[in-house]
This record gives sequence, structure tokens and C-alpha cells, in this order.
Amino acid sequence: MSNEMKVSFPGGKKVYANYDGFEIATDQAIDAGGGGLAPEPYDLFLASLATCAGIYILGFCKRRELPVEDITMTQSWERDPEMRRMATIKITIETGPDFPKKYHKALERSVHQCSVKKTILDPPEFVVKAVARSDS
Repeated sequence: MSNEMKVSFPGGKKVYANYDGFEIATDQAIDAGGGGLAPEPYDLFLASLATCAGIYILGFCKRRELPVEDITMTQSWERDPEMRRMATIKITIETGPDFPKKYHKALERSVHQCSVKKTILDPPEFVVKAVARSDS
């Protein structure tokens, strides 16, 4: 696994990140001047949080041979319009009627292991630097 992404600008308001052989496409919504052909970057951020939580739920259940087919997880959020930022992110885990209720609190705890969530709670230092490329 690499520790680097290369970003390209293929036209319009599209921005692509290339990482370990995957091209991750983003675009802006049509009402924001984009083509609406891919998720916006912030949507991918929210999706990374939701799928990270999901992988911990899946891992918890797999280790205990618990069924996952009837589990659904919903992530919702509220924005603070004055601060123009996310105010609350809520994750709701719904289990089927046959899922042992004694594991509900443990499912909740498993979500708190998500590394994306942990990064938000203890953010890294950001270093941004513009340099001239030497074309030789």
C-alpha cells in the first residue's frame, strides 16, 4: 500500500486521485458548475466514514459468526449553517429480529474503532507546499 496519491485535473470541475492502481473520480454537482458525473469530494469523505464503520461492524460479526445479511447501517448528518460545517454525524445500526440483542452495545463500540473517525478526532498535521517542477 502506497503512502501517496497523484491528483489530476481531466477537465471541467473533475478532479481524480490515483492511488495503488485505482482511479478515484470526483466532480462537482451541476448546480455548482460541474457535470455531476461523479461524487463530490466531500461525499467521498462521508462515504469513507460510513464504509469504515461498516467494515468494523462486518469484522465484529464475522469473528463471532453472527449473521450480517439482515444488518443495515445508516449514516446521517446535520450541518451548522452558520459555521458552514458538519455539526453532527449519526450512525444507526439496525439488526434483524434474529440478531442477538446482547451484541448491540458491542456493535456500537466496534464503530468507534474506525480509523477514519479516529483521524477526525485527532487530526494529523497538514503541510501544504507549492513547488516548481523541474522538467528535465
